[in-house]
Amino acid sequence: MARGYLLLVLHCHLPYVRHPEHDDFLEEDWFYEAVAETYVPLLRVLQGLDRDRVPFKLALSVSPTLCEMLGNKLLRERCARYLRRHVELADKEVARTRGTPFADAARLYQDHYRDVCRSYVDEWDGRLLDGLAKLARRGKVELLGSAATHAVLPLLGTEEGRRAQVAAGLRNFEKHFGRRPAGFWLPECGYARGVDGLLARFGIRFFFLDTHGVLLADPRPPLGVFAPLQTPSGAAAFGRDVESSEQVWSADEGYPGDPAYREFHRDLGYDAELDYVRPYLHADGVRRPLGFKYHRVTGSGVPLGEKQPYDPGAAAERAAAHAGHFVRQRADQARRVRQAVGVTPVIVSPYDAELFGHWWFEGVRFVDHVFRQAAGCTDVLFLTPSEYLARCRRLGPRVQQSGEPAPSSWGNGGYFDVWVDGSNDWIYPDLHRAEAAMVRAAGELPAAEGLLRRALNQCARLLMLAQSSDWPFLMHTGTAREYATARFRALMDRFGSLSAQVRTGRVDAAELERCEWLDDAFPEMDYRVFRPPPARS
Repeated sequence: MARGYLLLVLHCHLPYVRHPEHDDFLEEDWFYEAVAETYVPLLRVLQGLDRDRVPFKLALSVSPTLCEMLGNKLLRERCARYLRRHVELADKEVARTRGTPFADAARLYQDHYRDVCRSYVDEWDGRLLDGLAKLARRGKVELLGSAATHAVLPLLGTEEGRRAQVAAGLRNFEKHFGRRPAGFWLPECGYARGVDGLLARFGIRFFFLDTHGVLLADPRPPLGVFAPLQTPSGAAAFGRDVESSEQVWSADEGYPGDPAYREFHRDLGYDAELDYVRPYLHADGVRRPLGFKYHRVTGSGVPLGEKQPYDPGAAAERAAAHAGHFVRQRADQARRVRQAVGVTPVIVSPYDAELFGHWWFEGVRFVDHVFRQAAGCTDVLFLTPSEYLARCRRLGPRVQQSGEPAPSSWGNGGYFDVWVDGSNDWIYPDLHRAEAAMVRAAGELPAAEGLLRRALNQCARLLMLAQSSDWPFLMHTGTAREYATARFRALMDRFGSLSAQVRTGRVDAAELERCEWLDDAFPEMDYRVFRPPPARS
Protein backbone atom coordinates (compact mmCIF):
# COMPACT_ATOMS: atom_id res chain seq x y z
CA MET A 1 0.00 0.00 0.00
CA ALA A 2 1.27 3.47 -0.88
CA ARG A 3 2.45 5.71 1.94
CA GLY A 4 0.65 8.66 0.37
CA TYR A 5 -1.73 9.64 -2.39
CA LEU A 6 -1.00 12.59 -4.68
CA LEU A 7 -3.54 14.77 -6.44
CA LEU A 8 -1.95 16.92 -9.13
CA VAL A 9 -4.44 19.61 -10.16
CA LEU A 10 -3.80 21.96 -13.08
CA HIS A 11 -6.07 24.94 -13.59
CA CYS A 12 -6.16 26.26 -17.17
CA HIS A 13 -7.67 29.71 -17.48
CA LEU A 14 -7.60 32.90 -19.52
CA PRO A 15 -10.14 35.72 -19.62
CA TYR A 16 -12.27 35.93 -22.74
CA VAL A 17 -10.28 38.28 -24.97
CA ARG A 18 -11.38 38.47 -28.60
CA HIS A 19 -11.39 41.62 -30.69
CA PRO A 20 -12.82 41.05 -34.19
CA GLU A 21 -12.83 44.81 -34.74
CA HIS A 22 -9.00 44.72 -35.03
CA ASP A 23 -6.85 42.56 -37.32
CA ASP A 24 -4.38 42.03 -34.49
CA PHE A 25 -4.71 42.90 -30.83
CA LEU A 26 -2.00 42.82 -28.19
CA GLU A 27 -3.99 41.11 -25.42
CA GLU A 28 -5.10 38.32 -27.77
CA ASP A 29 -1.45 37.26 -27.71
CA TRP A 30 -2.07 35.96 -24.18
CA PHE A 31 -4.11 33.20 -25.76
CA TYR A 32 -1.68 32.41 -28.60
CA GLU A 33 1.29 32.31 -26.22
CA ALA A 34 -0.53 29.95 -23.85
CA VAL A 35 -1.52 27.66 -26.73
CA ALA A 36 2.05 27.57 -28.06
CA GLU A 37 3.88 27.30 -24.76
CA THR A 38 1.49 25.46 -22.41
CA TYR A 39 -1.67 23.89 -23.82
CA VAL A 40 -0.26 22.12 -26.90
CA PRO A 41 2.99 20.98 -25.21
CA LEU A 42 1.07 19.75 -22.16
CA LEU A 43 -1.42 17.79 -24.23
CA ARG A 44 1.43 16.30 -26.27
CA VAL A 45 3.15 15.18 -23.04
CA LEU A 46 -0.04 13.58 -21.71
CA GLN A 47 -0.63 11.82 -25.01
CA GLY A 48 2.96 10.60 -24.95
CA LEU A 49 2.58 9.19 -21.45
CA ASP A 50 -0.58 7.43 -22.53
CA ARG A 51 1.08 6.07 -25.67
CA ASP A 52 4.04 4.78 -23.64
CA ARG A 53 1.70 3.22 -21.07
CA VAL A 54 3.15 5.25 -18.25
CA PRO A 55 0.64 5.30 -15.38
CA PHE A 56 -0.46 8.87 -14.75
CA LYS A 57 -3.50 10.54 -13.21
CA LEU A 58 -4.31 14.20 -12.71
CA ALA A 59 -7.20 16.62 -12.45
CA LEU A 60 -7.50 19.40 -14.98
CA SER A 61 -9.85 22.36 -15.10
CA VAL A 62 -10.34 24.32 -18.30
CA SER A 63 -12.31 27.45 -17.48
CA PRO A 64 -15.41 28.03 -19.61
CA THR A 65 -13.96 31.27 -21.02
CA LEU A 66 -10.87 29.35 -22.17
CA CYS A 67 -13.07 26.57 -23.60
CA GLU A 68 -14.92 29.21 -25.60
CA MET A 69 -11.66 30.71 -26.88
CA LEU A 70 -10.28 27.29 -27.83
CA GLY A 71 -13.49 26.61 -29.74
CA ASN A 72 -13.78 30.02 -31.42
CA LYS A 73 -13.25 29.94 -35.19
CA LEU A 74 -11.71 33.41 -35.47
CA LEU A 75 -9.27 32.81 -32.63
CA ARG A 76 -8.28 29.41 -34.02
CA GLU A 77 -7.52 31.02 -37.38
CA ARG A 78 -5.52 33.82 -35.78
CA CYS A 79 -3.66 31.36 -33.59
CA ALA A 80 -2.68 29.34 -36.67
CA ARG A 81 -1.38 32.56 -38.27
CA TYR A 82 0.61 33.32 -35.10
CA LEU A 83 2.19 29.86 -35.11
CA ARG A 84 3.09 29.97 -38.80
CA ARG A 85 4.81 33.33 -38.31
CA HIS A 86 6.77 31.87 -35.41
CA VAL A 87 7.87 28.89 -37.51
CA GLU A 88 9.11 31.37 -40.13
CA LEU A 89 10.97 33.42 -37.52
CA ALA A 90 12.44 30.28 -35.95
CA ASP A 91 13.91 29.25 -39.30
CA LYS A 92 15.50 32.70 -39.65
CA GLU A 93 16.84 32.50 -36.11
CA VAL A 94 18.62 29.21 -36.78
CA ALA A 95 20.48 30.90 -39.64
CA ARG A 96 21.14 34.11 -37.71
CA THR A 97 22.56 32.43 -34.59
CA ARG A 98 24.68 29.80 -36.34
CA GLY A 99 28.12 29.68 -34.71
CA THR A 100 27.02 31.70 -31.66
CA PRO A 101 26.31 30.65 -28.04
CA PHE A 102 22.60 30.94 -28.89
CA ALA A 103 22.55 28.37 -31.71
CA ASP A 104 21.27 25.46 -29.59
CA ALA A 105 18.41 27.55 -28.24
CA ALA A 106 17.45 28.66 -31.75
CA ARG A 107 17.29 25.04 -32.91
CA LEU A 108 15.16 24.24 -29.85
CA TYR A 109 12.68 26.97 -30.85
CA GLN A 110 12.64 25.74 -34.43
CA ASP A 111 11.74 22.22 -33.29
CA HIS A 112 9.26 23.58 -30.74
CA TYR A 113 7.26 25.81 -33.06
CA ARG A 114 7.30 23.32 -35.92
CA ASP A 115 5.95 20.63 -33.59
CA VAL A 116 3.32 22.92 -32.03
CA CYS A 117 2.19 24.22 -35.42
CA ARG A 118 1.98 20.72 -36.89
CA SER A 119 -0.03 19.47 -33.89
CA TYR A 120 -2.36 22.44 -33.53
CA VAL A 121 -2.95 23.26 -37.21
CA ASP A 122 -2.45 20.06 -39.18
CA GLU A 123 -3.35 17.27 -36.74
CA TRP A 124 -5.97 18.82 -34.46
CA ASP A 125 -7.38 21.73 -36.49
CA GLY A 126 -7.22 23.73 -33.27
CA ARG A 127 -9.45 21.29 -31.39
CA LEU A 128 -7.40 20.75 -28.24
CA LEU A 129 -10.49 20.02 -26.16
CA ASP A 130 -11.10 16.84 -28.16
CA GLY A 131 -7.72 15.51 -27.05
CA LEU A 132 -8.45 16.28 -23.41
CA ALA A 133 -11.88 14.68 -23.66
CA LYS A 134 -10.31 11.49 -25.03
CA LEU A 135 -7.87 11.30 -22.11
CA ALA A 136 -10.77 11.88 -19.72
CA ARG A 137 -12.73 9.00 -21.27
CA ARG A 138 -9.66 6.79 -20.76
CA GLY A 139 -9.63 7.69 -17.06
CA LYS A 140 -6.24 9.42 -17.19
CA VAL A 141 -7.51 12.95 -16.61
CA GLU A 142 -10.43 14.09 -14.50
CA LEU A 143 -11.90 17.28 -15.95
CA LEU A 144 -13.31 19.85 -13.53
CA GLY A 145 -16.07 22.37 -14.06
CA SER A 146 -15.86 26.02 -13.08
CA ALA A 147 -17.88 29.23 -12.97
CA ALA A 148 -18.75 30.66 -16.38
CA THR A 149 -16.38 33.63 -16.47
CA HIS A 150 -14.10 33.00 -13.49
CA ALA A 151 -16.04 35.30 -11.19
CA VAL A 152 -15.04 35.23 -7.51
CA LEU A 153 -18.38 33.91 -6.25
CA PRO A 154 -18.32 35.50 -2.75
CA LEU A 155 -17.91 38.95 -4.35
CA LEU A 156 -21.10 38.75 -6.42
CA GLY A 157 -24.09 40.70 -5.19
CA THR A 158 -26.90 38.15 -5.18
CA GLU A 159 -27.52 34.48 -4.66
CA GLU A 160 -29.11 34.45 -8.14
CA GLY A 161 -25.91 35.84 -9.63
CA ARG A 162 -23.77 33.18 -7.97
CA ARG A 163 -26.16 30.46 -9.08
CA ALA A 164 -26.15 31.82 -12.65
CA GLN A 165 -22.34 31.70 -12.85
CA VAL A 166 -22.30 28.06 -11.71
CA ALA A 167 -25.23 27.00 -13.89
CA ALA A 168 -23.83 28.64 -17.03
CA GLY A 169 -20.36 27.23 -16.34
CA LEU A 170 -21.65 23.69 -15.95
CA ARG A 171 -23.83 23.98 -19.05
CA ASN A 172 -20.77 25.11 -21.00
CA PHE A 173 -18.76 22.16 -19.66
CA GLU A 174 -21.49 19.81 -20.83
CA LYS A 175 -21.49 21.45 -24.27
CA HIS A 176 -17.75 20.95 -24.73
CA PHE A 177 -17.27 17.59 -22.99
CA GLY A 178 -20.65 15.87 -23.26
CA ARG A 179 -21.32 15.31 -19.56
CA ARG A 180 -21.44 16.97 -16.14
CA PRO A 181 -18.29 17.05 -13.95
CA ALA A 182 -18.06 15.61 -10.46
CA GLY A 183 -15.62 18.30 -9.31
CA PHE A 184 -15.44 22.07 -9.49
CA TRP A 185 -12.66 24.64 -9.54
CA LEU A 186 -13.74 27.67 -7.55
CA PRO A 187 -12.31 30.73 -9.32
CA GLU A 188 -9.32 31.95 -7.30
CA CYS A 189 -10.33 29.23 -4.78
CA GLY A 190 -12.72 31.90 -3.47
CA TYR A 191 -14.93 30.52 -0.71
CA ALA A 192 -17.48 31.93 1.72
CA ARG A 193 -20.23 30.27 3.73
CA GLY A 194 -22.92 28.79 1.50
CA VAL A 195 -20.77 28.20 -1.58
CA ASP A 196 -20.55 24.48 -0.79
CA GLY A 197 -24.35 24.23 -0.69
CA LEU A 198 -24.65 26.02 -4.02
CA LEU A 199 -22.26 23.54 -5.65
CA ALA A 200 -23.96 20.55 -4.03
CA ARG A 201 -27.32 21.59 -5.50
CA PHE A 202 -25.75 21.09 -8.92
CA GLY A 203 -24.44 17.64 -8.02
CA ILE A 204 -20.82 18.73 -7.41
CA ARG A 205 -19.07 16.26 -5.12
CA PHE A 206 -15.78 18.07 -4.45
CA PHE A 207 -13.89 21.34 -4.85
CA PHE A 208 -10.56 22.87 -3.84
CA LEU A 209 -9.54 25.49 -1.29
CA ASP A 210 -6.34 27.17 -0.21
CA THR A 211 -4.69 25.71 2.87
CA HIS A 212 -6.19 27.98 5.51
CA GLY A 213 -9.71 27.47 4.13
CA VAL A 214 -9.47 23.95 5.53
CA LEU A 215 -7.10 24.48 8.48
CA LEU A 216 -9.31 27.24 9.92
CA ALA A 217 -12.55 25.31 9.43
CA ASP A 218 -15.07 25.08 12.25
CA PRO A 219 -14.35 22.75 13.97
CA ARG A 220 -10.63 22.47 13.26
CA PRO A 221 -10.00 19.29 11.24
CA PRO A 222 -7.67 16.83 13.02
CA LEU A 223 -6.03 15.68 9.77
CA GLY A 224 -5.61 19.19 8.36
CA VAL A 225 -5.27 19.27 4.58
CA PHE A 226 -4.13 15.65 4.44
CA ALA A 227 -7.71 14.41 4.13
CA PRO A 228 -10.70 16.09 2.49
CA LEU A 229 -13.12 18.07 4.60
CA GLN A 230 -16.77 17.10 4.35
CA THR A 231 -18.67 20.38 4.26
CA PRO A 232 -22.20 20.90 5.64
CA SER A 233 -23.68 20.25 2.19
CA GLY A 234 -21.87 16.92 1.88
CA ALA A 235 -19.46 18.10 -0.82
CA ALA A 236 -15.77 17.47 -0.06
CA ALA A 237 -13.25 20.31 0.14
CA PHE A 238 -9.61 19.46 -0.68
CA GLY A 239 -7.00 21.79 0.83
CA ARG A 240 -3.81 22.88 -0.94
CA ASP A 241 -0.58 21.42 0.42
CA VAL A 242 1.90 24.22 1.08
CA GLU A 243 5.13 22.21 0.91
CA SER A 244 4.61 20.70 -2.54
CA SER A 245 3.07 23.88 -3.92
CA GLU A 246 5.91 26.20 -2.98
CA GLN A 247 8.47 23.72 -4.26
CA VAL A 248 7.08 24.18 -7.76
CA TRP A 249 5.59 27.64 -8.13
CA SER A 250 7.94 29.78 -6.06
CA ALA A 251 10.53 31.58 -8.19
CA ASP A 252 12.54 32.30 -5.03
CA GLU A 253 12.36 28.99 -3.18
CA GLY A 254 11.14 26.60 -5.88
CA TYR A 255 12.48 24.96 -9.00
CA PRO A 256 11.73 27.74 -11.54
CA GLY A 257 14.41 29.98 -10.01
CA ASP A 258 17.23 27.54 -10.83
CA PRO A 259 20.10 29.34 -12.63
CA ALA A 260 20.00 26.89 -15.57
CA TYR A 261 16.38 27.55 -16.50
CA ARG A 262 15.29 29.97 -19.20
CA GLU A 263 14.92 33.61 -18.19
CA PHE A 264 11.35 34.72 -18.88
CA HIS A 265 11.80 38.49 -18.93
CA ARG A 266 14.45 38.87 -21.65
CA ASP A 267 13.12 38.41 -25.17
CA LEU A 268 14.15 38.77 -28.80
CA GLY A 269 11.29 41.19 -29.34
CA TYR A 270 13.24 43.76 -27.30
CA ASP A 271 16.83 42.66 -27.95
CA ALA A 272 16.90 42.41 -31.76
CA GLU A 273 17.16 45.20 -34.30
CA LEU A 274 13.72 46.68 -34.84
CA ASP A 275 13.78 46.21 -38.63
CA TYR A 276 14.56 42.51 -38.17
CA VAL A 277 11.60 41.76 -35.88
CA ARG A 278 9.18 44.29 -37.39
CA PRO A 279 7.42 41.68 -39.62
CA TYR A 280 6.52 39.73 -36.46
CA LEU A 281 5.21 42.67 -34.46
CA HIS A 282 1.71 44.09 -34.66
CA ALA A 283 0.83 46.73 -37.23
CA ASP A 284 1.70 49.50 -34.77
CA GLY A 285 5.34 48.32 -34.74
CA VAL A 286 5.55 48.45 -30.95
CA ARG A 287 8.03 45.99 -29.50
CA ARG A 288 6.51 43.06 -27.62
CA PRO A 289 7.60 39.58 -26.45
CA LEU A 290 8.00 37.07 -29.27
CA GLY A 291 8.73 33.98 -27.18
CA PHE A 292 12.35 33.64 -28.33
CA LYS A 293 14.38 33.95 -25.13
CA TYR A 294 18.09 33.24 -25.30
CA HIS A 295 19.24 33.74 -21.73
CA ARG A 296 19.04 31.78 -18.53
CA VAL A 297 18.09 32.81 -14.99
CA THR A 298 21.83 32.84 -14.16
CA GLY A 299 21.25 33.79 -10.52
CA SER A 300 19.02 35.63 -8.10
CA GLY A 301 19.23 39.37 -8.56
CA VAL A 302 21.36 39.24 -11.72
CA PRO A 303 20.35 42.21 -13.95
CA LEU A 304 18.76 41.33 -17.29
CA GLY A 305 21.72 42.74 -19.18
CA GLU A 306 24.09 40.36 -17.41
CA LYS A 307 22.15 37.14 -17.96
CA GLN A 308 24.17 34.29 -19.47
CA PRO A 309 23.29 32.32 -22.64
CA TYR A 310 20.61 29.67 -22.24
CA ASP A 311 21.77 26.05 -22.59
CA PRO A 312 18.73 23.86 -23.42
CA GLY A 313 20.60 20.64 -22.65
CA ALA A 314 21.61 21.75 -19.17
CA ALA A 315 18.07 22.99 -18.47
CA ALA A 316 16.61 19.66 -19.59
CA GLU A 317 18.91 17.83 -17.19
CA ARG A 318 17.79 20.09 -14.34
CA ALA A 319 14.12 19.43 -15.14
CA ALA A 320 14.71 15.68 -14.91
CA ALA A 321 16.66 16.09 -11.65
CA HIS A 322 14.00 18.33 -10.14
CA ALA A 323 11.27 15.86 -11.10
CA GLY A 324 13.13 13.11 -9.29
CA HIS A 325 13.58 15.37 -6.29
CA PHE A 326 9.86 16.22 -6.29
CA VAL A 327 8.87 12.53 -6.29
CA ARG A 328 11.33 11.68 -3.52
CA GLN A 329 10.20 14.65 -1.44
CA ARG A 330 6.54 13.61 -1.73
CA ALA A 331 7.44 10.08 -0.63
CA ASP A 332 9.33 11.48 2.37
CA GLN A 333 6.52 13.92 3.15
CA ALA A 334 3.93 11.14 2.98
CA ARG A 335 6.02 9.04 5.39
CA ARG A 336 6.36 11.92 7.86
CA VAL A 337 2.68 12.84 7.72
CA ARG A 338 1.56 9.23 8.02
CA GLN A 339 3.66 8.82 11.15
CA ALA A 340 2.16 12.00 12.58
CA VAL A 341 -1.53 11.47 11.83
CA GLY A 342 -1.76 7.67 11.63
CA VAL A 343 -3.47 7.46 8.23
CA THR A 344 -2.35 7.45 4.60
CA PRO A 345 -2.39 11.15 3.66
CA VAL A 346 -3.53 12.76 0.45
CA ILE A 347 -1.20 15.51 -0.78
CA VAL A 348 -3.04 18.02 -2.96
CA SER A 349 -0.86 20.05 -5.33
CA PRO A 350 -2.82 22.59 -7.40
CA TYR A 351 -1.18 25.00 -9.85
CA ASP A 352 -2.07 27.40 -12.61
CA ALA A 353 -1.36 25.35 -15.73
CA GLU A 354 0.23 28.36 -17.45
CA LEU A 355 3.13 28.14 -14.99
CA PHE A 356 4.25 25.08 -16.94
CA GLY A 357 5.69 26.06 -20.31
CA HIS A 358 4.77 29.74 -20.40
CA TRP A 359 6.29 31.15 -17.21
CA TRP A 360 8.54 28.17 -16.52
CA PHE A 361 9.57 26.95 -19.97
CA GLU A 362 10.91 23.62 -18.73
CA GLY A 363 7.81 22.99 -16.60
CA VAL A 364 6.04 20.77 -19.13
CA ARG A 365 9.14 18.60 -19.38
CA PHE A 366 9.17 18.50 -15.56
CA VAL A 367 5.58 17.16 -15.51
CA ASP A 368 6.55 14.45 -17.99
CA HIS A 369 9.51 13.37 -15.86
CA VAL A 370 7.47 13.43 -12.64
CA PHE A 371 5.02 10.83 -13.94
CA ARG A 372 7.71 8.71 -15.56
CA GLN A 373 9.82 8.65 -12.40
CA ALA A 374 6.83 8.17 -10.10
CA ALA A 375 5.94 5.03 -12.08
CA GLY A 376 8.80 3.26 -10.33
CA CYS A 377 7.99 4.61 -6.87
CA THR A 378 5.75 2.47 -4.66
CA ASP A 379 5.62 5.02 -1.85
CA VAL A 380 3.33 7.51 -3.60
CA LEU A 381 0.41 6.98 -5.93
CA PHE A 382 -1.14 9.59 -8.21
CA LEU A 383 -4.93 9.46 -8.31
CA THR A 384 -7.78 11.55 -9.63
CA PRO A 385 -9.93 13.21 -6.95
CA SER A 386 -12.88 10.90 -7.65
CA GLU A 387 -10.64 7.85 -7.35
CA TYR A 388 -9.32 9.10 -4.03
CA LEU A 389 -12.83 9.76 -2.68
CA ALA A 390 -13.82 6.21 -3.61
CA ARG A 391 -10.85 4.88 -1.62
CA CYS A 392 -11.68 7.29 1.19
CA ARG A 393 -15.16 5.82 1.54
CA ARG A 394 -13.69 2.34 1.82
CA LEU A 395 -11.23 3.48 4.50
CA GLY A 396 -14.14 4.68 6.63
CA PRO A 397 -14.16 7.00 9.67
CA ARG A 398 -10.38 7.14 10.11
CA VAL A 399 -9.96 9.58 7.19
CA GLN A 400 -13.28 11.38 7.51
CA GLN A 401 -13.44 14.90 8.93
CA SER A 402 -16.15 17.49 8.62
CA GLY A 403 -16.67 21.18 9.23
CA GLU A 404 -17.51 24.57 7.75
CA PRO A 405 -14.55 25.89 5.72
CA ALA A 406 -13.22 29.35 6.47
CA PRO A 407 -13.65 32.25 4.03
CA SER A 408 -10.53 32.17 1.88
CA SER A 409 -8.89 32.44 -1.51
CA TRP A 410 -5.50 31.55 -2.94
CA GLY A 411 -4.76 35.19 -3.77
CA ASN A 412 -1.96 37.09 -2.10
CA GLY A 413 -2.88 37.46 1.58
CA GLY A 414 -5.30 34.55 1.44
CA TYR A 415 -8.59 36.46 1.39
CA PHE A 416 -10.07 38.96 -1.09
CA ASP A 417 -7.76 41.98 -0.93
CA VAL A 418 -6.44 41.35 -4.45
CA TRP A 419 -9.90 41.80 -5.96
CA VAL A 420 -11.18 44.52 -3.62
CA ASP A 421 -8.73 47.31 -2.90
CA GLY A 422 -8.25 50.96 -3.78
CA SER A 423 -7.27 50.15 -7.36
CA ASN A 424 -10.41 48.22 -8.28
CA ASP A 425 -13.16 48.58 -5.67
CA TRP A 426 -14.93 51.15 -7.87
CA ILE A 427 -16.20 48.36 -10.15
CA TYR A 428 -18.47 46.68 -7.57
CA PRO A 429 -21.29 49.23 -7.25
CA ASP A 430 -21.71 49.09 -11.03
CA LEU A 431 -21.52 45.29 -11.08
CA HIS A 432 -24.00 44.85 -8.25
CA ARG A 433 -26.51 47.29 -9.77
CA ALA A 434 -26.26 45.50 -13.11
CA GLU A 435 -26.64 42.12 -11.41
CA ALA A 436 -29.77 43.25 -9.58
CA ALA A 437 -31.18 44.63 -12.85
CA MET A 438 -30.47 41.32 -14.60
CA VAL A 439 -32.19 39.33 -11.86
CA ARG A 440 -35.18 41.67 -11.98
CA ALA A 441 -35.47 41.48 -15.79
CA ALA A 442 -35.21 37.68 -15.76
CA GLY A 443 -37.99 37.51 -13.20
CA GLU A 444 -40.28 39.98 -14.96
CA LEU A 445 -39.75 38.57 -18.48
CA PRO A 446 -39.70 34.77 -18.07
CA ALA A 447 -40.80 33.99 -21.64
CA ALA A 448 -39.24 36.64 -23.90
CA GLU A 449 -39.01 35.87 -27.61
CA GLY A 450 -37.35 37.29 -30.72
CA LEU A 451 -35.17 40.40 -30.41
CA LEU A 452 -36.09 40.84 -26.77
CA ARG A 453 -34.87 37.35 -25.90
CA ARG A 454 -31.63 37.89 -27.83
CA ALA A 455 -31.10 41.19 -26.02
CA LEU A 456 -31.66 39.58 -22.63
CA ASN A 457 -29.26 36.76 -23.49
CA GLN A 458 -26.67 39.31 -24.58
CA CYS A 459 -27.16 41.27 -21.36
CA ALA A 460 -26.51 38.08 -19.38
CA ARG A 461 -23.41 37.41 -21.49
CA LEU A 462 -22.05 40.94 -21.05
CA LEU A 463 -22.66 40.95 -17.31
CA MET A 464 -20.93 37.63 -16.80
CA LEU A 465 -17.93 38.72 -18.88
CA ALA A 466 -17.70 41.87 -16.75
CA GLN A 467 -17.78 39.75 -13.56
CA SER A 468 -14.50 38.03 -14.47
CA SER A 469 -11.93 38.06 -11.66
CA ASP A 470 -9.25 38.95 -14.21
CA TRP A 471 -10.23 42.60 -14.58
CA PRO A 472 -9.83 43.59 -10.89
CA PHE A 473 -6.74 41.37 -10.68
CA LEU A 474 -5.05 43.19 -13.56
CA MET A 475 -6.06 46.54 -12.09
CA HIS A 476 -4.51 45.47 -8.78
CA THR A 477 -1.22 44.23 -10.24
CA GLY A 478 -0.95 47.05 -12.77
CA THR A 479 0.36 44.69 -15.46
CA ALA A 480 -2.48 45.50 -17.89
CA ARG A 481 -4.47 48.06 -15.90
CA GLU A 482 -5.42 50.21 -18.90
CA TYR A 483 -6.74 47.29 -20.89
CA ALA A 484 -8.62 45.76 -17.94
CA THR A 485 -10.24 49.10 -17.15
CA ALA A 486 -11.22 49.75 -20.76
CA ARG A 487 -12.53 46.22 -21.22
CA PHE A 488 -14.63 46.38 -18.08
CA ARG A 489 -16.09 49.76 -18.98
CA ALA A 490 -16.88 48.68 -22.55
CA LEU A 491 -18.74 45.61 -21.30
CA MET A 492 -20.71 47.62 -18.77
CA ASP A 493 -21.52 50.36 -21.29
CA ARG A 494 -22.93 47.81 -23.73
CA PHE A 495 -24.85 46.15 -20.91
CA GLY A 496 -26.31 49.49 -19.83
CA SER A 497 -27.42 50.40 -23.34
CA LEU A 498 -29.05 47.05 -24.06
CA SER A 499 -30.69 46.74 -20.65
CA ALA A 500 -32.24 50.20 -21.12
CA GLN A 501 -33.69 49.01 -24.43
CA VAL A 502 -35.04 45.90 -22.72
CA ARG A 503 -36.82 48.05 -20.14
CA THR A 504 -38.58 50.05 -22.87
CA GLY A 505 -39.31 46.99 -25.01
CA ARG A 506 -37.70 48.66 -28.05
CA VAL A 507 -34.51 46.83 -29.05
CA ASP A 508 -32.22 48.33 -31.70
CA ALA A 509 -31.52 45.33 -33.95
CA ALA A 510 -28.34 46.83 -35.45
CA GLU A 511 -26.85 47.66 -32.05
CA LEU A 512 -27.74 44.21 -30.73
CA GLU A 513 -26.12 42.54 -33.72
CA ARG A 514 -22.90 44.51 -33.20
CA CYS A 515 -22.86 43.58 -29.51
CA GLU A 516 -23.30 39.91 -30.42
CA TRP A 517 -20.44 40.21 -32.92
CA LEU A 518 -18.10 41.86 -30.45
CA ASP A 519 -18.87 39.54 -27.50
CA ASP A 520 -19.90 36.17 -28.86
CA ALA A 521 -18.94 33.82 -26.01
CA PHE A 522 -21.46 31.29 -24.70
CA PRO A 523 -23.89 31.13 -27.65
CA GLU A 524 -25.93 28.75 -25.49
CA MET A 525 -26.53 31.52 -22.91
CA ASP A 526 -30.06 31.60 -21.49
CA TYR A 527 -30.86 34.73 -19.50
CA ARG A 528 -33.28 32.74 -17.35
CA VAL A 529 -30.35 31.41 -15.29
CA PHE A 530 -30.71 34.71 -13.42
CA ARG A 531 -34.38 34.11 -12.53
CA PRO A 532 -35.08 34.37 -8.81
CA PRO A 533 -36.41 31.18 -7.19
CA PRO A 534 -40.21 30.88 -6.93
CA ALA A 535 -41.67 32.50 -3.84
CA ARG A 536 -42.43 30.08 -1.03
CA SER A 537 -46.12 29.69 -0.26
